[in-house]
Amino acid sequence: MKPEEFYQALAQKGIELNDEQKKQFEIYFHELVETNKVMNLTTITEESQVYLKHFYDSLVLDFADEKLLTDELTLCDVGSGAGFPSIPLKIVNPKLKITIIDSLNKRIKFLDSLVKKLGLDGVTLVHGRAEEVGKNKLYREKFDIVTARAVAALNVLTELCLPFTKIGGTFIAMKSEKAPEELEHAQYSIQVLGGKVSEQKSFELPNDEGLRNFIFIKKEKQTPNKYPRKPGTPARKPLVK
Repeated sequence: MKPEEFYQALAQKGIELNDEQKKQFEIYFHELVETNKVMNLTTITEESQVYLKHFYDSLVLDFADEKLLTDELTLCDVGSGAGFPSIPLKIVNPKLKITIIDSLNKRIKFLDSLVKKLGLDGVTLVHGRAEEVGKNKLYREKFDIVTARAVAALNVLTELCLPFTKIGGTFIAMKSEKAPEELEHAQYSIQVLGGKVSEQKSFELPNDEGLRNFIFIKKEKQTPNKYPRKPGTPARKPLVK
């Protein structure tokens, strides 16, 4: 997917980028590839693949939840890595207020530099483990939308993400073909952590690049104070009956 194909594909979905937004994606691609030469940010560096598998794939979230396109929402991106999906979402909707949490300080420094070069405001970068940041009153149960992309299995992700989701807010898990199986194993953890599955949506990526599944988990009640557990524990001992 070349840049022009990317713009056309978004236009077909009702997302018309202006010249400034197109330039921001060009800068993003350049910064990602250049920084990747000295820091491991991504295995995907070919232009057409970055535009499809990082930029377009991030924005499929806009198709799944159109409020992300227009509303002034607060969004927390857990384990964002090189800024996906939150930075592409922010470029398309500058009104979004995004908070990115990542455990690697080198990635946070890359994102800090990137945000400045893209001229974005309303972006907060937090260096730390989700298990620890999720206990911090500044961030706990503060966000309209919480998302994570390919970070962990769903029964682990719920413990990392639902503590950040405000009551009435939504955790949106971005998953591949295995989503139904993961959801089956995560039902108990979703319930314990105060969530309820409200919706599921699927989208085919262009060029036969597979399926993207979205699981919407509505936050109905407070997450018990003991969650999230200590760093590493959710992955080692996922919540199961």
